[in-house]
Amino acid sequence: MNTHGTWTGSGHRLPSPSVRLPDNAYLKTASMAAGSISDHPFFLLSYALRLLRVVVLLSLWRNVLAEHVSSGPLSLAGVLTYTLIAEVFGEQLNVRTSLNQAFWEGTLVIRFLRPLGLVRQLSAEMVGPWVIDFVLFSIPLLAVAPLLGVDPRPATPALGALFVVSLLLAILVGLAIELLTGAVVVSLEQPVWLIEWIRTAITTLMSGALLPLAYYPWGLGEVFAWLPFAAMAWAPLAIYTAAGNPLALLASQIVWVVILWPLGMWLWRTNREKLVSYGG
Repeated sequence: MNTHGTWTGSGHRLPSPSVRLPDNAYLKTASMAAGSISDHPFFLLSYALRLLRVVVLLSLWRNVLAEHVSSGPLSLAGVLTYTLIAEVFGEQLNVRTSLNQAFWEGTLVIRFLRPLGLVRQLSAEMVGPWVIDFVLFSIPLLAVAPLLGVDPRPATPALGALFVVSLLLAILVGLAIELLTGAVVVSLEQPVWLIEWIRTAITTLMSGALLPLAYYPWGLGEVFAWLPFAAMAWAPLAIYTAAGNPLALLASQIVWVVILWPLGMWLWRTNREKLVSYGG
């Protein structure tokens, strides 16, 4: 079907599915996804558990670094700030879309039938809940940071500005890895949650979202810093706390964006016929 529609036998033109969408189509999608969060009976409990995790991690770092306040790659204050900001932007530093759920439910075909680009559609569904998360958890956590003995401010205002750029790049890298992982699931025809568990384990270990890579033993942190997972969390957090060279960290993120996005798109194209087994 061409972009101008198709003629019927009665002389009427049927609208083409590629007609221009309203400008707020993705905004509506994000809004609907945000509203669906409250349907889960335990969504507030998840915020309480995340807050508990922050408190426990802060306490652990204070105990571990109690006798080494001025030594190490980061000061105690820097580590505490790193830990707090990692949770404030936890959703953005560990990108997840509804792609796995679509695989599991066999509803991926629905996303292809909608007059919305697949990547932009998944992104809109992802961003909507982010707004709720930021309002109900991130902003309150920043507000109570002084009560937890943590200074939530960046090391310098300039690094704070670079952090914003790095965070955007981290989201792009994370989204590329999300799509790349989905393409691998289709290509290998493996259970989606098996691949997800493996990915979660690798990301937790290598991204630096849980522990700063600078504190990894045997030089593992320096090795992990070159991997794409570090571009998701370590890079922006290291910039925020002045734990690394900001230009080098930004450059590594840009490199991974340039590499991962074409690779992910190529895998989706080459495995298009296998999508039928996943509802596509």
